[in-house]
Amino acid sequence: MSDQTAITPFTLDVPQGDLDELRRRLLATRWPERETVEDTSQGPRLDKVRALVEHWASDYDWRRAETLLNGWGQHTTTIDGLDVHFLHVRSAEAGARPLLLTHGWPGSVLEFRHAIGPLTDPVAHGGTAEDAFHVVIPSLPGFGFSGKPTAPGWDLARTARAWAVLMQRLGYPEWFAQGGDLGATVTAELAALQARIDIGLAGIHLNMALFTPTDDEVRHASPEEQVMLQESGRYWQELSAYSQQMATRPQTIGYALTDSPVGLAAWIYAMFQDVGGSHDEHGDVERVFPLDEVIDDVMLYWLPNAAASAARMYWEANRTGWASPGTVEEPLTLPVGLSIMPGEYVRRSRRWAARRYTDLVHFSEVARGGHFALLEQPELLVADIRETFRARP
Repeated sequence: MSDQTAITPFTLDVPQGDLDELRRRLLATRWPERETVEDTSQGPRLDKVRALVEHWASDYDWRRAETLLNGWGQHTTTIDGLDVHFLHVRSAEAGARPLLLTHGWPGSVLEFRHAIGPLTDPVAHGGTAEDAFHVVIPSLPGFGFSGKPTAPGWDLARTARAWAVLMQRLGYPEWFAQGGDLGATVTAELAALQARIDIGLAGIHLNMALFTPTDDEVRHASPEEQVMLQESGRYWQELSAYSQQMATRPQTIGYALTDSPVGLAAWIYAMFQDVGGSHDEHGDVERVFPLDEVIDDVMLYWLPNAAASAARMYWEANRTGWASPGTVEEPLTLPVGLSIMPGEYVRRSRRWAARRYTDLVHFSEVARGGHFALLEQPELLVADIRETFRARP
């Protein structure tokens, strides 16, 4: 490979001085007064965030997460002028198939931490050798340890084109893709790209469908679909302030998130709080996620100073339109599997999905879980991924 296409091993070894400086900042936090309500309607509660920060400063061990990431095998490569960081975990099974996994915001490559083992070593996790995958997990542009774009244009469609180059560069002529949140749009963009040129993509799995129902579908919505519309409306009305801010003024919020680790943690914690878990678990982060896993995720924004650059992805998406590829007029014809999480606010029915994904090979209404699907319910989602791709070549 030339210097421009080389794949370079990447090892994390954060200087101890950086961790000491983080602890100093945590201990010097200037706290606001507590909220004036007894619920989370004003945002994360003071006592919850203080408890997180106390644990972060006193008991949390970053080296544990660092060892985990290094153990999987990290790499970087330059695509379209940008350094792309990714995990590449190969299965020991001879017939394993390549699977690209794309995270969202405020996720990271660690969003798939509990799925890597079952996907790459299915025999040890209740599957068969035929279910094995080699997994490739890139960090989105501006996220984690990927490079930060220095000019506009790195939107989700451009990211999809870069991912296609990455899979080709890794020597995978045929492969599958999976994603949720921003990763769902990147994955759908890959399917739309495959319809135009052969990039080797054989099928996709989504745990979030981001298309917008038509006026006719809204008028003729079933009672179940009416509930979906009501919940998605509540989400955009009450819980999407973070999205509006990052889509319109990412630099403004970037100053605060870059300077204050507690501000960054609260910004991200709010998402785990509001959309994590099933509906009966919303608002109770610690019931759904181990606190160390939440902090691990925050660290993948704090350590590489990626809060502002990640926020700009929303600005890019806002400029090009939020609609995910796959419309009634131009449906995705690639094999698609779709898992609907009960705690996800933006849910879509099988009837609506089948109009956009004309080869809907698997549709599942998952028993439990919310927005961070593979982090919350890895066993259930891995089963859906296996089923989606089991019959594919």
